[in-house]
Amino acid sequence: MRAVRFHEHGGPDVLTVEDIEEPEPGHGEVVVEAGAVGVNPVDTYFREGAYPVPDLPFVPGSDFAGTVVSVGEGVEEFAFGDRVFGTGLGNGRSGTYAEQVVAPVEMLAHLPEDVALADAAALALVGTTAWQALVHHADVEPGETVLIHGGSGGVGHVAIQLAETMGARVVATASPDHHETLEELGADAVFDYRRDDLERVLSEAGAPDVILDTHMDRYLQLNANVAADGARIVGVGNDTAEGGFDDIGVTKSKELRYQFMSMFNTRDQSAVLARLADLLLRGDVAPVLHETYSLENADEAQRSVLHDSFVGKLVLSP
Repeated sequence: MRAVRFHEHGGPDVLTVEDIEEPEPGHGEVVVEAGAVGVNPVDTYFREGAYPVPDLPFVPGSDFAGTVVSVGEGVEEFAFGDRVFGTGLGNGRSGTYAEQVVAPVEMLAHLPEDVALADAAALALVGTTAWQALVHHADVEPGETVLIHGGSGGVGHVAIQLAETMGARVVATASPDHHETLEELGADAVFDYRRDDLERVLSEAGAPDVILDTHMDRYLQLNANVAADGARIVGVGNDTAEGGFDDIGVTKSKELRYQFMSMFNTRDQSAVLARLADLLLRGDVAPVLHETYSLENADEAQRSVLHDSFVGKLVLSP
């Protein structure tokens, strides 16, 4: 089968498409014929060496959706021919940029027939991240105000939809080019993240009860200043610290709660994916597919996911 691998850490040019042996499922695993594979910034961190990989050469990628073609011993939840999607690979084990993917059942969920494989692959990682942030950590309640930084990103644009579905009022930050699209996705107000008076306009928009921040290191003080008393602030991403608090006293006076998280630490991942599949089927949450690439153009996809400005997700079509 064909797979994208890197034999050394480096830029996107180290990615090559190679013919390798088809995987065999171990105990508690299945092999999936991948119909679509998601592309995420975290994929580039493993390629660059910022995150460790067990061995080289290595197949990157976390998300996938497709059809089960082989079932290992001890597997009762899935059978040959089942449509499935999953996430969490590429971290300590071979990833998903390939025609076939081997995955443990705890990283999978069944996929309804009416849900497109590309939508499922695009949603898996970012949807699980948004779910962990807003449902598990922040416990968003109807009527609360949720501020989402980076609203046009993979996590951000899904989090807007999820928060809106949960009955929250949603405020987001993003480039002006994307404001209209984010409002169509459910944001009640969107502000240019480059504004000199960003703190003022966010405060005037209403103190957020929950803040989801994919650039936490950049906005530590701003988040504390604009947050409501007792707010929950959840940080995801891989930023390098640019500074800390200028006034840490405000965090104490408001009794703010900070949570730093990683999707890879999700408990009962299969259950979260199953709930996301239901939301997809109902149309309550749907990823925006910006562009689809072939395996041969995985390097271009990884360049784009870090450096281009767009709303939504990129996928590979094996």
